[in-house]
Order: sequence, then structure tokens, then C-alpha cells
Amino acid sequence: MHILTTLTYYRPHYSGLTIYTERLICALAQRGHQVTVLTSQFSSDLPRFEQQNGVTIVRIPPLMRVSKGQLMPKMPIQAWRLARKVDVFNLHMPQLDASYIAWMGKVHQKPVVLTYHCDLRLPRGMIHAVANQVSHVANHVAAWGANAFVNTSQDYAEHSEFLKHYLHKLRVINPPIELAPVSEQDILAFRQKFNIQKGQRIIGMAARLASEKGVEYLAKALPGVLTKIPEARVLFVGPYQNVMGEERYATRIMPLIEGFKDHWLFLEILSPVEMAAFFRVCDVLAVPSSNSTEAFGMVQIEAMISGTPVVASDMPGVRQPVLTTGMGKLVPIGDSASLEKALVEILSEKEKFKCDTIALAHSYDPDVIAMEYEKLFEELINKGKS
Repeated sequence: MHILTTLTYYRPHYSGLTIYTERLICALAQRGHQVTVLTSQFSSDLPRFEQQNGVTIVRIPPLMRVSKGQLMPKMPIQAWRLARKVDVFNLHMPQLDASYIAWMGKVHQKPVVLTYHCDLRLPRGMIHAVANQVSHVANHVAAWGANAFVNTSQDYAEHSEFLKHYLHKLRVINPPIELAPVSEQDILAFRQKFNIQKGQRIIGMAARLASEKGVEYLAKALPGVLTKIPEARVLFVGPYQNVMGEERYATRIMPLIEGFKDHWLFLEILSPVEMAAFFRVCDVLAVPSSNSTEAFGMVQIEAMISGTPVVASDMPGVRQPVLTTGMGKLVPIGDSASLEKALVEILSEKEKFKCDTIALAHSYDPDVIAMEYEKLFEELINKGKS
């Protein structure tokens, strides 16, 4: 079948939403489906049209950026052209353009599946407030034109201010998770490259430096951790400089981090092999997320598959990996003291936190997830024919 996938940002943009989408559509392409991605040309050096891993990418140049959104007047024209050629629409939200693209699907009598990643929570300010309200209205318009929703957990859907209104259309599907094969030599090379000494206890965090990630809570917890485990060290993987829409947040929290010197290291974006080595090197992964912009935290599964337990915020969706595997601890949102205590417990008794990593990896394998989407698409297509 021919699948049209739309989202505001696609690779090389770095976020959980783009990583999820890339893994899913590449798996669908490997299963023989024709996949077209319609997205923004958020950087002028990106090609307008491109083929990657069997996927066709069509990028629309934006007129301007408002908050984290892209205004693309040419998007409806290109979407309409593609709508006539495809069998099913898979729109990844939040995405302003999903409102009218969903109705294009309805006009063309093609099934529309909305993969709803998370609620949008923008920082305070007049422009952000307007963007929040516009996004809220656009979400509901898209929902009325949609045949089905996909989310990573019933837990998150039931607590989402938006998604709880559409539980009758909900299909829960795990996110696609994959790690590059990694050897002991790769792990040794990683340790040497980043000067990780024998005996150091590594607290990992893999995220953008963004307000919803709760980085400040880890920074506030670290002094207490160091009094009990002086050899502890944070490795932060992901963009941390000039993150779109997060400049004020970075300015506010960087002074908290700068005093840690050798106990906090920023690694930026790693190669797939280095990322797999990172999860193996970590003794614990911290996921101190702070609001519903975080709906699951795929890095938790990546860490668990690698044998690394997790400390995560006890919030809808994000708590599910720990609850379903038992491989970690949950802490109240924004509670640095509880985060400190949980980190120390796991660093002191890591062997207590284990699960069946082989079974876990299989249940999140991109091909398995692509099959679930495939079944949903076929079910809706057949329903439309009857």
C-alpha cells in the first residue's frame, strides 16, 4: 500500500517524535510498502526532495517559524497532490497541518490514522499562549476527520487533556525501538573516547536540553548523590546548545550544571553504535520528565534492553516501562530528593533490577510494530470498502 506520513519535523531533526517516525516508516518500507513523508524544510540546506532507506521525503519551505511550529503555505497544495495517490494517511501529532490534511483524507475517502505522540506544552508568553490555543483547535479538527488514533499507552491517553475525548478511536501500539549491534570493543572504545574510568558510576540521560525533560531536577539531585557515591558522573547525550525554542531554559539551568566540572559531561548526538555503547556503559538512566509533552520516553526501553535500570517520573505514560518490567524506580514529578534517593539505591544495588531483555526487545522491534500498523491500515481500508 502507499502510505502518506506527515509531521512538522523529520530527520535530521532530533526528537523522540522524529526518531519514532523514522523507525516506523523505514520498517514499513522494508515490508514492501511505498511511503512518502511530507514535512518541513526547517533548514535551507536540506533538499526539497530526497530518497532515504526506501522512503520518499518531500520537504516544504516554511514562510516563518512561530514558537516551535512552521508556517508552510505551500503544504496544502502538496498534500492535495499526494492525497489522490495514496491508500492511507498516517499523521504524526502534534502538527498544525494535520487539521486540514485529515479532512483531505476524508474527502478522498482514504483512512486517516493519527499517531498522537504527546500533548503540547509551550513555555509562558503571549506568542506561546496563542500557539497553544491554535494547536488545541487544530488537534480537534484533525480528530473529527480521523478514523483512528495510535498512542503508546492507555495510561497516557486516559490522562491526556486532548486524547481522553477520543478513547473510542484509540489503538495502543508500542513505539518502535532498535539498537545498533555493539561489541565489547565498541564499549571499550566508548569508554576511552570519553575518559570513563574504571570504578566510575555512570548516570545517563538521553534527551534534548528542553524544559519538559526535567534536567534541573537531576542537577539538583546530583550533589546529594555525590556525597554518598563520589565516583558518580552524569553523561548527557543529545542536543544541548541552541535547541529550538529552549534558549531561555538553557540560560536558566546551565549555571546549575557548570559547577559539576568532571561530574557532568555533555556528549551531543552520538552515532548509532556509540548510542548503544552508551546504554551499556550507564549504571542507571535518569528520566526526570516534568510535563505531558513527555508521553513515554523510548530511551527507557533502550536502556532496559541494554541491561540498564531506569529512574523515571511517576507520570502517565512515562511510568509504564518501569511498571511493566520492574526494571527501575518511579519518583514524584519535580522531586529532586526522591530522585537522589532512587539513583543512590540503584547505583548501590543495580543487580536487583532485571528483566527478560530478549522478550522486551522483541515486543518493541520495529518490524513487529510495523506489522501492528499494517493490520490497522488494512482493517480501515477494508472497512471503507464494505
